[in-house]
Amino acid sequence: MNRPLLISDCDEVILHFVTHFADWVEEAADLTFALDAPGFAGALRSRDGRVVPEERVWPLLDMFFEGEMHRQNVVPGAVEALVEIGRLADIVILTNIGDDYQANRVAQLEAFDIRHRVLCNRGGKGRPVQELIDEMKPGAAVFVYDLSVHHESVANHAPDVWRLHMIAEPRLAATTPPAPHAHARIDDWGEALPWILRKVG
Repeated sequence: MNRPLLISDCDEVILHFVTHFADWVEEAADLTFALDAPGFAGALRSRDGRVVPEERVWPLLDMFFEGEMHRQNVVPGAVEALVEIGRLADIVILTNIGDDYQANRVAQLEAFDIRHRVLCNRGGKGRPVQELIDEMKPGAAVFVYDLSVHHESVANHAPDVWRLHMIAEPRLAATTPPAPHAHARIDDWGEALPWILRKVG
C-alpha cells in the first residue's frame, strides 16, 4: 500500500496571510480589510466603508503575490507538525494562487525549511485533489483548508478524503462557522496534529 497523503493549503494554514495583506493594501491602495468580517468576500473596503468590487480584489491579490510575499510568517506549530506528518505520509501543498507564482511560493516555503511538492490552483479543489488521489493512490488522504467552499468541492469529487477545516488567523476564525462539508474544525496545529496522525496512521 502506498504512503498516506496530506494535501494542505498554504495561506492561513501554513503561513499567515490576511493580516499582512491587510497591512499592505492599506499602505498601497488606501483600503481597509475588515478582519472581523465573516469570510474574505466583502472584507475589503474603501475608507468610506464601501465594499470593494470583486474585479478589483483579484488584481490587488496578484500584486501582493508578485512583490509582498516576504511579509508572510509561518503559523505557529505548522513546521513541527509537517515534520511529524512527513514521517508517515507524503505531503502536497495545494495553494490557491496562479501558476505564475509557483516558484515564488516554493522559495517562500523553503525559507521556512518547508520542502514539499507545491501545486497551484485557482478554483475548486475537488478535481485537483481527485487527480492527486488517482496519481499517488495513497492508503488514506487528509485535506486541510481554510475556505469552506473547497471542502464542499472535495466532498463532491473525492468523498473518501478526510477533510479538516482550519483557519489560523484568530479574528477570521472567530467569525467563520465550521465548514459543513468538513469532518472537523481545528484552528491550531497542536490540536490538529493528533487528528491528522490518526487519519494517516
